[in-house]
Amino acid sequence: PQALPDDLNRTADASPVRTLSEEAGVRMMEAIDQAKEEGDTLGGVFEVVVTGLPVGLGSHVSWDCKLDARLAGAVMSIQAIKGVEIGLGFEGARRRGSGVHDPIVLHESASRSGGFLRSSNGAGGLEGGVTTGEPLVVRGAMKPLSTLMKQRLPSVDLRDGSAQSAATERSDVCAVPAAAVVGEAMVAIVLADAILEKFGGDRMEELQRNLEGFMATVGPREPDK
Repeated sequence: PQALPDDLNRTADASPVRTLSEEAGVRMMEAIDQAKEEGDTLGGVFEVVVTGLPVGLGSHVSWDCKLDARLAGAVMSIQAIKGVEIGLGFEGARRRGSGVHDPIVLHESASRSGGFLRSSNGAGGLEGGVTTGEPLVVRGAMKPLSTLMKQRLPSVDLRDGSAQSAATERSDVCAVPAAAVVGEAMVAIVLADAILEKFGGDRMEELQRNLEGFMATVGPREPDK
């Protein structure tokens, strides 16, 4: 996978289609321009990546408390989103277990996950409904906009039941970059709730102190001697 830049937001903001790859951005814009010329619309997939999360956000206990379920519901609530993936998502169903599961290794740099790292991140930063300390990776699949400029879809006139063509009006060609911003906001809301549930407090100073206290209890494991 592509290495993440130090400042994800700044890099995404620099692209008109919010992609980390300049080459991919050019191809995306060419596809959008072509669809516009043909009076058509395009959907696509956006990806939200969250780094720096502590281990243990969420819950493994109840279906409505699992963080992956809450994230999926939040992203699916966005207009025109028809699918959600976490980590490998549907790709994981096509592989054998040896090509999906993330080996656990000790590493002193993994301060947010008790000294443990995954040597891969197929799970997308979530296992058993809780965060692992790895980057959280959530994707949303957006369908194309339904208003077409030239290829008018068949419809029905509700006044008499006769066959008609759907109305044509001004339409954006692709709203995926805008949906990505909404996706970031929805993921942030879910994570903010999970952080408050775990660490509590009604002031940022108190919240920060509680977080630091928790992190001190999940420090790196020392091997038995």
